[in-house]
Amino acid sequence: MRCDRLWKDARLATMAGEGPHFAKHAIVEGGVIAAAEGRILYAGPAADAPAFEAAETIACEGRWITPGLIDCHTHLVHAGNRAHEFELRLAGASYEEIARAGGGIVSTMRATRAATEAELVDSALPRLDALLAEGVTTIEIKSGYGLTRDAEMKMLRAARALGEARQVRVRTTFLAAHALPPEYAGNSDAYIDAVCTDMLPAAANAGLVDAVDAFCEGIGFTPAQTARVFDAARHLGLPVKLHAEQLSNLHGAQLAAKAGALSADHLEHLDADGIAAMARAGTVATLLPGAFYFTRETQLPPVDALRAANVPIAIATDCNPGTSPLTSLLLAMNMGATLFRLTVDECLAGVTRNAARALGLAGETGTLEPGKSCDLAIWSVERPAELVYRIAANPLHTRVWRGLSTDRETLA
Repeated sequence: MRCDRLWKDARLATMAGEGPHFAKHAIVEGGVIAAAEGRILYAGPAADAPAFEAAETIACEGRWITPGLIDCHTHLVHAGNRAHEFELRLAGASYEEIARAGGGIVSTMRATRAATEAELVDSALPRLDALLAEGVTTIEIKSGYGLTRDAEMKMLRAARALGEARQVRVRTTFLAAHALPPEYAGNSDAYIDAVCTDMLPAAANAGLVDAVDAFCEGIGFTPAQTARVFDAARHLGLPVKLHAEQLSNLHGAQLAAKAGALSADHLEHLDADGIAAMARAGTVATLLPGAFYFTRETQLPPVDALRAANVPIAIATDCNPGTSPLTSLLLAMNMGATLFRLTVDECLAGVTRNAARALGLAGETGTLEPGKSCDLAIWSVERPAELVYRIAANPLHTRVWRGLSTDRETLA
């Protein structure tokens, strides 16, 4: 059988299977992966592999191969930073106090509106490159800092341009229902009208939207307003996800699950009814330990209850300028284990298999299985637990996207 590339003498963590712990058969000693035209033909034991005739053979020398990592919740495209607000929080100001005083998302909005599309791309590239250097092959990027039709579309175009500038799969999420812009002060319903009838249709008709998100929170938008955004997305045939239960419990997770959401994210204040709804709907719980850490949150997400209900758990950086200026998915895994007491298996599944589900890409990537995109991360580690255990270490040897290899020095 012919193939383009054959990776041999590898140990594989295929992440195939269901449940919170990847099955024993998902660990393969003495494994090989064969790929053709960017797709996996075979991933498994060398002893069971067909006789491949490869155009190129790569000896892995016992290194571990996982699926390429997936960062399924980021706000990577933005202008400016909020270091001053970090100082204010250190002095005792809360996230809500800063937001209500004109900081927070609105502060980034002003900088983002003023930036050109090219400037947004240029400022985001170093953040993206940091993630790619850790084996990320798929990333979600949200809008939500423009808060006008033209500025939101500018952000989405910049996000798509990042996928052209680098070898990475970019999924774009429309998040105009992120904050209330100053020109709509005191009239949030009118702003949601604009989001649903003008901004979202324009972005969707331009082919810039893969999913639709909202911030359902006391300092964001009400469940009723969020439901209107979901209805508008449904009419356009777009999947939804939700920032839910981060600062309080508005039952956003239940609302998201009822709408068949791909994911509900943050979830520190999630209750039993929300968990049950997510379990029934198959909605992924995306945990964001970087934001939990950075804002010094104390309310832990209900991990034990999510486990008991078999709700799939994903982990993401939530890379953003205000509450999680984090560009390391490896560190996010360590935080997930240290702060939330996730297991190694849960952390690895959270940035591969379950992260793919959170983006609606379970059929395309996230596991090492025939037919899927050949997105690989090859690691110089003795065991996969090292990927979660180490802090400020990056053992990536080679990143492979759609069958194309790049080492850490040539990712761009």
